[in-house]
Amino acid sequence: MFFEKNIFKRTKRNPYFRQEISTHDFSQLVLMSVEPGDEIGEESHDVDQVLIFTEGRAKAIIGDETFKLQKGALVIVPAGVVHNFINIGSKPLKLFTVYTPPEEPVGTLHRTKAEADAAEHH
Repeated sequence: MFFEKNIFKRTKRNPYFRQEISTHDFSQLVLMSVEPGDEIGEESHDVDQVLIFTEGRAKAIIGDETFKLQKGALVIVPAGVVHNFINIGSKPLKLFTVYTPPEEPVGTLHRTKAEADAAEHH
């Protein structure tokens, strides 16, 4: 079982682009930190995704909709919907995301976006 007393503090301290921290049969928790001017990258999943933004500002592109997000925003992306989040602030964009069911391999750690992109191409 996984328990985090303060997921907001843990997310704020996370220096990595993508870090899986808990995977179970039906869900997975991943921390993310996106550098200023960078983006998560356009993607879609075969699973639902919930994202909670804890620091920074972003431009969200979800399907045909585009809007701005900031600290405290929660977004639910249904399976199959193309989406992207772009850091439009001057500080790292911090968030945690829950995939249902799990999407990333257990132990996933991508220190940078470039590392994550390289892993996806293999």
